[in-house]
Amino acid sequence: MSNDTFAGIEKLESDLWEAADNLRANSKLTSSDYFMPVLGVIFLRHAANRFEAAHRQIEADQASGKMPKRKVLPEKARYDWIVQQAAVGGADLPRLVTEAMTAIEAEFEPLLGVLPKDYGVFETKVLEDLMRQFNSKQVKQATGDVFGRIYEYFLAKFSIQKAHDN
Repeated sequence: MSNDTFAGIEKLESDLWEAADNLRANSKLTSSDYFMPVLGVIFLRHAANRFEAAHRQIEADQASGKMPKRKVLPEKARYDWIVQQAAVGGADLPRLVTEAMTAIEAEFEPLLGVLPKDYGVFETKVLEDLMRQFNSKQVKQATGDVFGRIYEYFLAKFSIQKAHDN
């Protein structure tokens, strides 16, 4: 892992946390109310990044018969598709994110009943702002190591926030 991997990570973490904390600030929610949904957005972005990085290889493996021909990540579970639908169609973003989590669980049995699906508690604009932050060029190019660090940063921040809530 090179130093370039984590270049600017502190600012990125801070910016992402600020966007996530707006969910709390612009609602009557506590950190325990939005903890899992925010981590779910991180999961969706990470899954999208991994899918994009592997997409061409997956198609080649499927064409050669090395991998079953099934959708690896349902379209409605893809981060960019969700953001696009919300932008062009004025679709209900909380519903789209909830449906994405349900679609992922339907395709991947180990995740069944695990992913958060309570996005309806958020104002659409606040959730859109959060998702837009996680759709930045820097986050789109992030690797697993960066997501691991962001995840740990968020866990620490949520712990502090929960202490303040109590």
